[in-house]
Parts: sequence; structure tokens; C-alpha cells
Amino acid sequence: VQLQASGGGLVQAGGSLTLSCAASGRTFSDSLIAWFRQAPGKEREFVAGGRWSGGSTVFADSVKGRFTTSKDRAKSTLSLQMNSLRPEDTAVYYCAAQPRGIYSNLRIASSYNYWGQGTLVTVSS
Repeated sequence: VQLQASGGGLVQAGGSLTLSCAASGRTFSDSLIAWFRQAPGKEREFVAGGRWSGGSTVFADSVKGRFTTSKDRAKSTLSLQMNSLRPEDTAVYYCAAQPRGIYSNLRIASSYNYWGQGTLVTVSS
């Protein structure tokens, strides 16, 4: 499966951005799907994720209430809507997928074999 992330950019604090992740080569149908981010000098951290097939989305505490996700099943696209952005949200954002992934490993980056190329989000103060 190939993942293509897009939608990053520069935004002022308090603003919004929507990231998209499009899959090709294989459907998400039986996959765990997630967004991670990596700020300069920091480890990659989980942002949001869940099963493509359904169920609730899990969010990191740092983004809960500000970020939401949506799916376009027809286009095999996962979106991350980011509101009330803060300077500390500045990072490269990655989408990830793991076919037949183990749900208990949802938040663990090393559990994913498929990654998008990353899209930079910069939030200015």
C-alpha cells in the first residue's frame, strides 16, 4: 500500500488545517490507520488512529477536543482536521497503516509498516 499525505502548511496559532492521507495499491479495509507527528529533536508520537473498518477513533491527550478525523471510503482517504492549533503542534505529520494490525499496538509507531511521506505543519505564535 502506498500512502500520500498532503495539506500541511503555515498557520497562525488558533487557526485550522486539514491533512489528508490517500491510499493506493491496496485498500485500508482490514487496517489500523493512524496519524503520527514528529517535531524537531523529538520522537515520533501518536496523534490519532483506529480501525479503518469502524469503531471509535483514539486521540492523544494533547490533541483531544481540537483534532478530529474523517474517512472517505470511496476514495480510500483519511483526513485529520486540526483546529485551535498551537505552536507546540508544529511538526511533520505522517499517516500510517498496518494491515491486520493489532489494536493494542495502535499508538506504537514501530507497529506500522506503511507510512506516508510526511507533511509539515508550522504553527506560528
